[in-house]
Order: sequence, then C-alpha cells, then structure tokens
Amino acid sequence: MTHTKIAVLDDWQSVASDVVDWSVLNSIGEVSFLHEYPADTAIMAARLQAFTVICVMRERTIFDEALLSQLPNLKLLVTGGMRNAAIDVKAATRLGIQVCGTESYKHAAPELTWALIMGVTRNLVDEANSLRSGQWQIGIGSDLHGKTLGILGLGSIGKWIARYGLAFGMNVIAWSENLTAEAAAESGVTYVSKQELFEQADILSIHLVLSDRSRGLVDAQALGWMKPTSYLINTSRGPIVDEGALIETLQKRRIAGAALDVFAIEPLPAEHPFRVLDNVLATPHVGYVTENNYRMFYSQMIEDIQAWTAGAPIRVFG
Repeated sequence: MTHTKIAVLDDWQSVASDVVDWSVLNSIGEVSFLHEYPADTAIMAARLQAFTVICVMRERTIFDEALLSQLPNLKLLVTGGMRNAAIDVKAATRLGIQVCGTESYKHAAPELTWALIMGVTRNLVDEANSLRSGQWQIGIGSDLHGKTLGILGLGSIGKWIARYGLAFGMNVIAWSENLTAEAAAESGVTYVSKQELFEQADILSIHLVLSDRSRGLVDAQALGWMKPTSYLINTSRGPIVDEGALIETLQKRRIAGAALDVFAIEPLPAEHPFRVLDNVLATPHVGYVTENNYRMFYSQMIEDIQAWTAGAPIRVFG
C-alpha cells in the first residue's frame, strides 16, 4: 500500500493541506491536492486516472457512473458529510468502489442561514458598500421581531433556525410532507399547510434534503403564494427551487428579495442573473465552509483512509 495514490479534490481555496496533518498517511501513500474546478467527464477521467483513493468536498464534483466507470484504479471514494447526492453510490458499489463519509459540524449551516436573513432584511451589503464609497444611509431595513418565520423542513438544521427565530421574538411556522403538528409543537413551532406556509411567512427558509420528492418543490405556484414584502432564503440545495420561476419572481419584484447560498449549477455561471439582481443577496455555497467543519471533514477523511487500508472501513455509505 506504500504506493497508493491519494487525491484531495475540490480544494478551491487551497487550504486543505494546512487544515490537518496529512503526513500521517505517508506510510500508506502519496497525497496530491487538486485545486481545479470540476470539468466534463473526459477531462475528469484523465485527471483522476491514476488515483486509488479520492477525497471530495461535499457535492462539488459529480461522480456518476459515466465517470466512475472510467476510473479503473479507484477503490475508495471519501466525501465530506454522510450524504452526497453527487455520488452514484449504487454504481460505485457495482464497480467495487468503497464510499465512506464523515460527520459534519452542525452549527455552520444554521449560523450562515441566520446571517443571510439578517443581511438581506437589513440591507447590510448595500449599506456597507454605501459607507465604503463615501456615502451614508441609503435604505430602510426590515425588523424580525413580531414577524413570521416559515421553515420548509423541520429537520436538524430547521430546528436550529426555529430556535433562532423564537429567540428573536418571531412567530415560527413550518411544513414538510413528513412533518406532524405534534412534532412541530415539540420545537415550539406551529404546523401549517404548504400553502399557508408560503402565504403567511415574512421570511421563508428552506431546509430540505434534495430528493426526487423535493426537487422543484418551490415552484412558480408556491412563489406566487408569497407576500410581496417577504423574503426567500435557501441554504439547502439549489434544485429544490425552480430557478427560472424564482428569477422571474425577483425580476418582477413579486417578493421583496432572496438570500441564496446554493444554486442549480455550481460554481454559478458568470452571467447568471443572481449575480446582478439588486434584490438578491448571494454567497458562493459557504454554509459549510468554516474552520471547524473543514477540520472535521479532513481529519475524518484521513481516519477513513486509515481504516480502509486496515481492512475495516468506517462511516460506509449504503
């Protein structure tokens, strides 16, 4: 195993080599850090051909059957987190590729979500840019106290957002297909229907797992239910929202604005409307990009490689 080639992908900020001590893998193989953005299947296959172990950061690179089948040397694929929709786990299993994951730091995404809520409702970016350019106050922010926070998906992250909303004196409501009134009440939240959620929310925050059921769930009809003074927040997954419908909604100012950390295509294309719409606060999928999260991801990736090498893989997918 001393000649095992290990690739660490998606290190867009060139920080992976310094977050943890990769030298503990020297007895196993050689670690290479690849900083390029994902490319088409042919380029990725050529780029990754020599590697036996590949570590990926969340869902930045798609490992579908077309790519996996062109990587005959690949035996272990390790991802940050215990869920990665960009990996075809069934195809990997058929091809004899082990897929393992890591735990996640649970506070990173909720904290970023709340920062976006505060940022978009108080016009923080525009006000800061105004001051930086030599001007002063240019707008009027919106208050949160007494407003209604709608949560689409009351899972682990949604529950944190509910706690934050309650702490800010908000009325918190929630809906998802599996949520019950009893489960909502346990978190101090009022259960409502899907339509009521969109109609009543001043802030509507999305916290669902991307699946066939949730893809496109926030469609033109749902956006049409929202109040013209309301804001949509998405730090979950881009495809949960019908992006075309949201762009039209924002362009026609049918809602007050949106704060987005996730998109249908990432990195976001250079000419995308979300980069220029003045009622959008957009960040480049940084909800999980924190020191604690990266340290956990990369340290446990190393543990996964060591365990797999010892013949006892841990945190196995599937």
